[in-house]
Amino acid sequence: MKHPSLTREPSNLIGGRWIPAPGDSVRSFNPARPDQLVYSSYSSVEHLHEAVAAARAALPAWSSWTRERRFAVLQRFKSLVAARAQQIADLICDETGKAMWDSKGEASALTNKVDITLDATPTGALSRVTGVEFAMTPTKQGRSWFRPHGVMAVLGPFNFPAHLPNGHIVPALALGNTIVLKPSDKAPATGQLLIELFHEALDAENAPRGVVNLVQGGADVASALSSHNDIDGILFTGSWPIGRRIMEANLDRPGRILALEMGGNNAAVVMPDADLKQALVECVRSGFVTTGQRCTCTRRVIVHESIAPKFIPAFCKAASNLIVGDPRATHPVFMGPIINGPSRDAVFAFQKSLQRAGAEILVPSTSIDTPERGFYLTPGIARVDRFTLGSESDLDAGRDAGCDTEVFGPLVRISVVKSLDEAIEQANTTRYGLAASIFTKDHAAAERFLFEARAGCINVNTGTAGASSKLPFGGLGLSGNHRPAGSFSVDYCAYPVAGMIESGPDAPLPSGMTIDDKWLA
Repeated sequence: MKHPSLTREPSNLIGGRWIPAPGDSVRSFNPARPDQLVYSSYSSVEHLHEAVAAARAALPAWSSWTRERRFAVLQRFKSLVAARAQQIADLICDETGKAMWDSKGEASALTNKVDITLDATPTGALSRVTGVEFAMTPTKQGRSWFRPHGVMAVLGPFNFPAHLPNGHIVPALALGNTIVLKPSDKAPATGQLLIELFHEALDAENAPRGVVNLVQGGADVASALSSHNDIDGILFTGSWPIGRRIMEANLDRPGRILALEMGGNNAAVVMPDADLKQALVECVRSGFVTTGQRCTCTRRVIVHESIAPKFIPAFCKAASNLIVGDPRATHPVFMGPIINGPSRDAVFAFQKSLQRAGAEILVPSTSIDTPERGFYLTPGIARVDRFTLGSESDLDAGRDAGCDTEVFGPLVRISVVKSLDEAIEQANTTRYGLAASIFTKDHAAAERFLFEARAGCINVNTGTAGASSKLPFGGLGLSGNHRPAGSFSVDYCAYPVAGMIESGPDAPLPSGMTIDDKWLA
């Protein structure tokens, strides 16, 4: 079947040719109406090999294009996206269950990425990958320039199925790489729509065939792509366990670029002098936006004991009053359903494990029944004594409700501390390191948090969820491998080359060397 937002039946794109892929090994359903099939195709490792070969064949011609010609493709892509923004949002909404306002926000981010990538101002992204030339001597020039890595494999997630792959593809194309995209098997239709738009832009600018390729598939295709011998880089957004498998598959390929953006067990600290309404709004928003399915969602709230009796009940009240409903409702809806049944079950299982391990369930996450049997659930809040570095097995054994485990859904744990020292220590009690926030009016406390919090995205008086694409975006620990995206995504899409160019004839003789012109006569 074909969603109205798509121009083609489910297909793979290989070497500029759309190859129909009828089948049911890759299927997505509307989380709000699970009986509604959004997309259905088959998974083909054979198509993957063909796609990689097509990307390799297109690389010499594409990388030899001037930047200006490649940029023209991206500008055309931007125009196409702008013209079809509502269709993109419609598909994201139907395939992921995001509220329409959230889906529109993702669609608008696609054009913004082009602007940010092509920003040639002194502080813009392009300035980071622009070479220099200078005189070393009157006849010798020093020069640096940037080359593309080559064929880049992009593995997309379901939570931002357009924006996050786009965040890899745009800078990769700008700098001369070619692409093989394997979308999430939970959001394959959005992946196809994204590539339809890139293909149309490339075709209109007479680009070589095979610059961008699309192959749908599940774990088998993802595994084959991430271990393929003829790719040069893997640009991945997803969970830590999958990121670890990618790293393990590439231990013997140290020259292959890996840009891994993974999960987070993000903390928000609320101090006594904070603007409590501001903190409340931002902690609730960041905890439950996109049904808790953002890698930057607040998973842990750390509250100072002097305000805990006021803040915690307000936090519970505000979360309980969030409007959960049909993503396409005409009335205001904060969050729609979670992506599928197993993901909802995982939230409930985590909640039960927390309770067995001694957590106090302040607001239980429960199912919401609808005639369409959508995967709706309410926000959940659990209070724990402390956060620890314990594993999920410790939680399952019933002995550690504060363990360092990420659950990808609308469930937040909250704890109470006695001081800023303890708050920072607790915020850093995680093997992840994506995002952290503090709410305080104390400048010194804020500066200390900015310096000491171990995360790649650290905010003051604003929540953990949400980021500026004009800044780097990424984490450390189990959250990433120091390859931040955002405006810094250009950094992992090209590598610098150094050269010295001598135009004079008189190479100086080093001490101890003798050269007689007669030897060359």
